[in-house]
Amino acid sequence: MTMEGHPAGQRAFRAWVRAHHPDLGGDPDAFAEGLRQWRARMTGLPPVPGPPAAAAVYRRRRGVAGWVAHWRRRRARLRSLGLR
Repeated sequence: MTMEGHPAGQRAFRAWVRAHHPDLGGDPDAFAEGLRQWRARMTGLPPVPGPPAAAAVYRRRRGVAGWVAHWRRRRARLRSLGLR
């Protein structure tokens, strides 16, 4: 049984994240290990050994600038393939 939807479980998890998140001054390795342990507890499966997977974060432009950037990238890709 998981406490995923339980309000007390959610509050506890969010408080833990606020206290240990690397963006807020926490240790990244300890945070990753804590997340691995939390996920194992919630799913009932043993924790996955090894280092955490690398995460890539990027932002897309929004609005008209995003639309224009998308179409410029698309046009450049088609031209590089010889389709335009």
